[in-house]
This record gives sequence, structure tokens and C-alpha cells, in this order.
Amino acid sequence: MMTPQAVLGHAKAEAFRPFRMYLAVGRTFDIRHPEMVKVLKGDVLVFKSTGDTTEIPDEWESVSLLLTESISHLEGQSVP
Repeated sequence: MMTPQAVLGHAKAEAFRPFRMYLAVGRTFDIRHPEMVKVLKGDVLVFKSTGDTTEIPDEWESVSLLLTESISHLEGQSVP
């Protein structure tokens, strides 16, 4: 289980680095931009762009912090 503060630490880092959230059920979520995630008390909203404009999300998914096991940085990727 991850705390909201742990996820916020990655999402609001001064020098944002893309990261991956690992869930207990085997799913992963890649967060490539700080505006594509919103941390709530018990959940994380992950926004996804499936269309041509990556700045405007098409979809979102609610991820339970209870099911989130760990977070790691996506190496070799940065946000300008």
C-alpha cells in the first residue's frame, strides 16, 4: 500500500521524472507528465491520451492506493 504523500512526492517533484506505479494485481500505470495524475486520499486518478493530442486526456482510471505496491522511475525518459 502506498500513501498519498508517497505518490505526491513523485508527482510534484521539483525536477519531475516519469514513473511507473505497480499494482498488487499485476497492472502497471506509466505517469509521463505531472499533469496526468491526480492524488486523492485513497485513490489516484490516472489520465491517458489515446488521440493525437497528448496534452488533452481522453480517458481516466481510478487506481486504489491500497492496491499500489511500489513506484519506480522510468529510466532514460524526462519531461522538458
